[in-house]
Amino acid sequence: MSTKKLELESMSVDDLWSLHEKISRILSARITSEKQELEKRLAVLNRGRNAISGDSVESFDSHDKVRRKYPRVFPKYRNPAIPSETWSGRGKQPRWLVAALKSGRKVDDFRIREEASAKGRRQRA
Repeated sequence: MSTKKLELESMSVDDLWSLHEKISRILSARITSEKQELEKRLAVLNRGRNAISGDSVESFDSHDKVRRKYPRVFPKYRNPAIPSETWSGRGKQPRWLVAALKSGRKVDDFRIREEASAKGRRQRA
C-alpha cells in the first residue's frame, strides 16, 4: 500500500487530474448502473405488493393527497410587547415565548384571559 501512495505522491498534477477524471467517470457509470438495477428491483417488488393488495400503481412522492380540514384553534397566549403575536399552544413555541421562559417568566404569564378570547363564544361558568 505504501508503494502505491509513493507512486501517487510522485505523479505530476496533470497526471493526478487525469486519473481523478477517469475515476470520476468510472464511479459515475457504476452508480448509474446500480441505481437502474435498484429501480428495477423496486419496480418488481411494487408489482408484487400491488398484486397482493389490489392497489393501483402509486408513486412514493405523490403530493396530490388532500389534507383533512382541522377546526380553527384560537390563540391562548399573547406577546405583551407585540400584541399581534399570539400562540395557540400547539406546535413549536414561538421565539418570543422561548426567550421569555429562559428569562424566568412562566407560560401562564402570557395566557390570554378567557373573557377576551371568548368573543362570540359562550363563556364557561
